[in-house]
Amino acid sequence: MKKQKSIPFSFVLDNLHQLDPIIKPLFGCHSIYIGNKIVMALREKDDEDSGVWIATAPEFHSSLKKEFPGMRSIRIFGTGTSSWQVLPKDTDDFETSVNHLCELVIKGDPRIGKIPKPKKKKSL
Repeated sequence: MKKQKSIPFSFVLDNLHQLDPIIKPLFGCHSIYIGNKIVMALREKDDEDSGVWIATAPEFHSSLKKEFPGMRSIRIFGTGTSSWQVLPKDTDDFETSVNHLCELVIKGDPRIGKIPKPKKKKSL
């Protein structure tokens, strides 16, 4: 795994190194894949959605909210509930929460991660 300097919250990569995470660009973020599953994205911008984005599904939000009280929907996608949730970087327990998220990923928690839909091939 090659660590890039521009990746925010690099302690995430340190926590997940044993799983050989793959880093890919995503919406101005750095997405983190474990195998073919996207588990999170790291975003540091001057906005309220900076932090660690969690790839999850709405049916898991309430159980995850119990473990991550500061978790909320990403706001740049509009109002309402988004599948993606964020641990905002400006919360008091940010590092503790992100470390716990990494532990859940290492344990293979089924609430974390999605296999992205295949990209459609462009027609000529």
